[in-house]
Amino acid sequence: MKVTGYAYSWDVLGDPGFVERARDLKVDEVAVALTYHSTRAATPSSEDRTSVIAPHAAIYRPVREEAWQRHELRPSTADWVAQPDSGGDAVRLLNTVGVPAAAWLVLTHNSQLGTAFPQYTVQNCFGESYPWALCPAQPAVREYAATLTAEAVAGLQLSSVILEACGPLGVVHQHQHEKTDGVWAPAVARLLSICCCAACTEGWDGLDGGLDAATVREQLRAEVRRLLATADLSVTEDRLPAPLKDVVLAGRQRATDALRAAVLAGLEPGTRIVLHGALDPWVTGALPGLTPTAADDAAAVVLQNWAPGQGSVDAVAAARAALPAHVAVGSYITAVAANPVPDIEAYVTELGKAGATELHLYHLGLAGPGRRPDLHAATAAAHRVP
Repeated sequence: MKVTGYAYSWDVLGDPGFVERARDLKVDEVAVALTYHSTRAATPSSEDRTSVIAPHAAIYRPVREEAWQRHELRPSTADWVAQPDSGGDAVRLLNTVGVPAAAWLVLTHNSQLGTAFPQYTVQNCFGESYPWALCPAQPAVREYAATLTAEAVAGLQLSSVILEACGPLGVVHQHQHEKTDGVWAPAVARLLSICCCAACTEGWDGLDGGLDAATVREQLRAEVRRLLATADLSVTEDRLPAPLKDVVLAGRQRATDALRAAVLAGLEPGTRIVLHGALDPWVTGALPGLTPTAADDAAAVVLQNWAPGQGSVDAVAAARAALPAHVAVGSYITAVAANPVPDIEAYVTELGKAGATELHLYHLGLAGPGRRPDLHAATAAAHRVP
């Protein structure tokens, strides 16, 4: 199995032992976050700090005025790191010492921009805006993501470009001091993740007897609210009337395809594209549901197999059966969860036997001395898979 280890620029640049540990793990590439959302990231290998606090999303490359002057949406710089081009510096350092570097790009998750421009965010059936979720149906969002990607990778030697949140986010993705975990049943969360903004419902004219898009949009909002008001919290998106359900999903997939096309158009031909995604087309978030054409654009599709259980191994087998043979199936697992994987070596072996040919390992910087044995066990197992 090919092993990709994820890291932040400050991990690579601020920890003198990082490169040697990456070599010791025998990772095939290090994915450096070049665009990322707000976070408080622990730095267990640092000698002079406990964490890096990123209060808002940012690009970890210079923000060039000539590239962004015509854009309403534009990224912020990361003034919590000392280097003005910390992402580029990290990639170049890795290349210099012979460790392949990948670009790790987060696209539609930006609470700062969503708060400043609510008109470009996902809006639920109650008219609430999700500030963390930029809506892919909005042309301004697609233009932003395309320029963000092109600027993030400019001038860098990269082994892969890894796209996270290349699609719609929904109701349960991260926000400040998130207090929603476990509140909504998964099916309810799906209903609350349906975007009812005007851009998502453009082109709906003619549905349901020739009604205009605005009328149909109000029908959608009313129908979702009606379902949410029922006592049965196990409602699923299948409870939506069939014509409405089909149109909602088709519109979401068109927007996702348009976003991905805009992003890829700014990359060099032959760039190795790795897409974070899910087989279920209704999934929203950092690994959104794949569209019917998504795999055509990717060398690898990475599934969130964060920890054993919840059908992770079965999901890999299903992906291997569903995706074209030339598209690699990657498993995204964590070595830094609050509850460690009981036997991470056995888990990686199971994923490999199910059809995963790539291991995406989270996280080379967040895993301190106490978690490094898990990193070694995971990579060792990956390298043993035929």
